[in-house]
Amino acid sequence: MAADIDRQQRFPQEAIKRLAGLGLLGVAVPSAFGGAGLDHVATALVLEELASACASTALVASTHSLLVCAPLLRFASEAQKQAWLPALATGEKLGCFAASETEGGSAAGDTGTMARREGDGWVLQGAKSFVTAGPAANCALVFAATSPSTLSAFWVPTDARGVTFGAPYAKLGLRGALAASMNLDDVRLPSNALVGADGQGEEILRFAAEGSRIGAAALGVGLARAAFSTATRYALSRKSHGRPIVEHQTIQFMLAEMSTQIDAARLLTWRAANCRDVGAPMGAQAAMAKLVASETATRVSSDAVQVLGGNGCLAEFAVERHFRDAKVLEIYEGTNEIQRLGIASALLKD
Repeated sequence: MAADIDRQQRFPQEAIKRLAGLGLLGVAVPSAFGGAGLDHVATALVLEELASACASTALVASTHSLLVCAPLLRFASEAQKQAWLPALATGEKLGCFAASETEGGSAAGDTGTMARREGDGWVLQGAKSFVTAGPAANCALVFAATSPSTLSAFWVPTDARGVTFGAPYAKLGLRGALAASMNLDDVRLPSNALVGADGQGEEILRFAAEGSRIGAAALGVGLARAAFSTATRYALSRKSHGRPIVEHQTIQFMLAEMSTQIDAARLLTWRAANCRDVGAPMGAQAAMAKLVASETATRVSSDAVQVLGGNGCLAEFAVERHFRDAKVLEIYEGTNEIQRLGIASALLKD
């Protein structure tokens, strides 16, 4: 199924429905709101397993859980939680996250999207880019400036008048997690569409981004694991001059390095997730996990292509898909150059 989703650039609707039925779209949502009531370490484990099978499906689940549900749990009012979270936790509704803009680059908080008060409500005007799952979502967490110096977050139904999406981007990888531009043309919202306080958008954005970097790291571990598994099976079965190629020391060294890198990335991911669970500072930890796991996924999947040789370039062996998916993770949720800057900044503050 994952190969078809990638080839057809098709949203994994059936897989998302199955995840909803299993309660995996609300892993860390408390049971009072219809979720499983587990923690972020459990969420990372779920996302790793999903990514090892279909990274596009895992990315949609990560966006929904970590960029939508988690910020609502932290910043929404009790009435907002009661109104929105149950449908999200059970998968009745799918959420997306709209922060990036064309000229904003990795600084998602740089926004030209504006929100103005009108009567007892709000009116949004602007455009967002790279909205993952946007064309398939029912609702969005949208960031807009309420003044030249303040950023705020708003809950926007995607069927609201004035909300439209562009055609999905034709992406290098993670093709099933459809991403598109989102246009907001005088979108009128009630007063309770504001999430958190007016001007609290930067804090909400930072909280969401840190959690989502854990998700990106978990995806990287799952992708790397899938590529490593394929490379190992192939090396055991493929013969050259009558001998399995795994008997060659070069192949053994490659597999040993791949396995070690995967374990290191997984442990960094678990550490960051545990920091979120216990309420410890986790900005640098999340950045480290995302940096190492995404680059591990690219390196391991590239080595897997090398182990398979010519077959590694063929779609039927999947490692070329893992390689394309992994490369996107180095850019998604803040480029790895941005992660390095964040890590360095945290070190210099200590």
